[in-house]
Amino acid sequence: MTDPIDRSGLRPRYWETTPLNRMTQKEWEALCDGCGKCCMNKLEDEETGEVAFTRVACRLFDDTTCLCAQYPIRHQFVPECITLKPHTIDSHAYWLPDTCAYKLLHQGKRLYDWHPLISGDPQTVHRAGVSMQHRTLPEFEVPEDDWEDHIIEEPI
Repeated sequence: MTDPIDRSGLRPRYWETTPLNRMTQKEWEALCDGCGKCCMNKLEDEETGEVAFTRVACRLFDDTTCLCAQYPIRHQFVPECITLKPHTIDSHAYWLPDTCAYKLLHQGKRLYDWHPLISGDPQTVHRAGVSMQHRTLPEFEVPEDDWEDHIIEEPI
């Protein structure tokens, strides 16, 4: 299967030598492992700040590809969708999954072997059982009051 994220022509192992804020846009986008967890609705405890992941997916999430069905124009449909950038990762890292390449690199950690940049295969994230592929419920089918019934353990 072809990689839905363009990882062609990238410098070998650039993520090990290039700080997040010095990556090209293509390198930054290629860090996405395609797990889909960032597209899951989350619940945040107002008192503790603890974030719980749910299997309730954003209305634009494609459960088969684990990608946004309208990524380039997603803000037209979901204005609150966050655009993760090197200069905003400090304020957003707390809600990213523990397996997320952006969070891992921000914390000075290494990517997992199943990450497509390491394995060379976009399917390894799914085979490793880390993705949300075929595990979600669409948000329009689950009332927000019931989201807590669909909390998932992180990391999956």
